[in-house]
Amino acid sequence: MSSNKYLSILIILVLVFGAWSGIKPLDTRLTWVLETLPLIMALPVLLLTYKRLPLTNLTYTLIAIHAMILMLGAHYSYAKVPLGFWMEDWFGWTRNNYDKIGHFMQGFGPAIYTREIISRTSPLRRGKWLGFISIAVPLAFSAFYEILEWLASLSNPTDTEAFLGTQGYIWDTQSDMFLCLLGSIVALVLLTKWHNKYLVKHHEP
Repeated sequence: MSSNKYLSILIILVLVFGAWSGIKPLDTRLTWVLETLPLIMALPVLLLTYKRLPLTNLTYTLIAIHAMILMLGAHYSYAKVPLGFWMEDWFGWTRNNYDKIGHFMQGFGPAIYTREIISRTSPLRRGKWLGFISIAVPLAFSAFYEILEWLASLSNPTDTEAFLGTQGYIWDTQSDMFLCLLGSIVALVLLTKWHNKYLVKHHEP
């Protein structure tokens, strides 16, 4: 399958999933917008830069998976996603931990996005420093996102309660950032060699 056809399929899947996500979300429309805002901002950028800097199919696949995780959480609000309740029953947890999947993916996907963009647009060679930056950038965005959540809660405490999704857990912010860190490390451990093959193939004439 050609890269163009594969990307078209991914875009259709994400758009269909996004349309479903936006139909009668369980919480407020503001919560839905806040939860999907990263995707709303990223999709036009990806489309506009496709011809100048097309990414590998691996990266586009991770972006699509990441987008659908966000949109599923946005539709139900993270504290009410059915998968989270199922995991609560399976593992004996005391809260819906679907949001933790989102924060793990917040590191897992962006570690590869960062690695690809830097390796292809800068003189930095693949190695320890590239790995370090590929971890540091997602973690920095995770911290920035937690600051945005805090500012949103200050501006409108009632409508943004579901957006915060702390569910009474006092260490929610810290655990979110830790899972992002863990996700980025796991992505590099599992996907670096595979990603390198995609990068080499991507540069072949």
